[in-house]
Amino acid sequence: MIDRRSFFGKAAGIGAAGFLADDSLEAYQNNVNTNSKPSDLKITDMRLATVARAPMTCPIIRLDTNQGLVGWGEVRDGASETYALVLKRHLLGQNPCNVDQLFRRIKQFGHHARQAGGVCGVEMALWDLAGKAYNVPAYQMLGGKFRDKVRCYADTDMSPDPKIYAQRMKGRLDMGFTFLKMDLGIRLLRDTPNTLTRPIGMTRWEERNTMHFFTGIEITPKGIGMMADYVAAVRDGIGMEVPLAADHFGHIGVNSCIKLGKALEPYNMAWLEDMIPWQFPEQWKQITDAIDVPTLTGEDIYLKEPFEKLCAAHAVDIIHPDLASSGGLLETKKIGDMAQEYGVAMAMHFAGTPISCMANVHCAAATENFLALEHHSVDVPWWNDMAGGIEKPIVNRGYITVPDGPGLGLEVNEEVIKEHLHPDKPGFFEPTDEWNEDRVNDRLWS
Repeated sequence: MIDRRSFFGKAAGIGAAGFLADDSLEAYQNNVNTNSKPSDLKITDMRLATVARAPMTCPIIRLDTNQGLVGWGEVRDGASETYALVLKRHLLGQNPCNVDQLFRRIKQFGHHARQAGGVCGVEMALWDLAGKAYNVPAYQMLGGKFRDKVRCYADTDMSPDPKIYAQRMKGRLDMGFTFLKMDLGIRLLRDTPNTLTRPIGMTRWEERNTMHFFTGIEITPKGIGMMADYVAAVRDGIGMEVPLAADHFGHIGVNSCIKLGKALEPYNMAWLEDMIPWQFPEQWKQITDAIDVPTLTGEDIYLKEPFEKLCAAHAVDIIHPDLASSGGLLETKKIGDMAQEYGVAMAMHFAGTPISCMANVHCAAATENFLALEHHSVDVPWWNDMAGGIEKPIVNRGYITVPDGPGLGLEVNEEVIKEHLHPDKPGFFEPTDEWNEDRVNDRLWS
């Protein structure tokens, strides 16, 4: 920094060669993306390619622009690419740097769970483009970062034998993970008599497609004991020091949730996840108030408002948005900041490719009350190969380094994507001109 007098003294000596000295001009150019003029940046195309088993089916979004910049996003695992394509007519010709404005234009086309996948995937790609245009990482545009590394928790495939499962979990610890989650469902009980009370003749389809407390399924004392013994065996294998969460309990009633939660109290669980649907905050609060184990939900919730109902009522101890369906980076940061005001921590659900992973990492870095990020792809050998320009392995000893590159901070390896395309989906970033225009009066006000 120089004072006013010395500045004009230096400026007077520059002469006709230019206002900036050569070294100053070079430094300026080194810090600005001279290939982009953000105010003139326009979206010119949207194309998709769907990756199979990464670990889920994941449609990848590519937004092209008039300045050669490309933005990458991802539709949530298991959702249709159509959820993104219907948004194309709202994006063509728009400046992607106006992220919040464009999100407000398209957010009406999202809904809870997978139906929000298109809106959230596009929002990721907009932040990627805006960051590349201004040559700054996404976390910086969200207000800066609270951490340089993001903690991950590892999910692990179930085994009916608790000793085998304990060995698998111990393997996660050996890989460096510092936070674990297990599946703990009533499927463990199906082959053991007198462990479940359920309507005779109920089909598996009925059970899976009926909300939990409408199934009539309850766990017997014998079943509760078996599930508690299973967790005890896992704790014997991994010890009590590492946090251990549990998920996928099955479609059981509130009373069974409470009985199971009480039985698991000796094992100091990190949380019990999605015991009942998120839409019932009163029943969630009933469970939360009855047990001394943290409760958690949220991976299927779209936008901040439903999360606030849960937090304001202290219906759960921890919220768990999936950025690919909660509204994207900015909305999820807003969700986290809101939850912090109520004293509620935020873990983050994630199952997808490195594109969505990096979107989560930037959001987690920028959110103070973040706890841990899920990682479902530990056992996918080519998962890391889909991305470049970032630290490898992406998850290293249980953490992901927050990238400092512009936008989401990664380069996409299109050749690896091409090798793992879903055989029943449209091909490799094929033209989508049929989605360019669709005259629909979908304004929400008169």
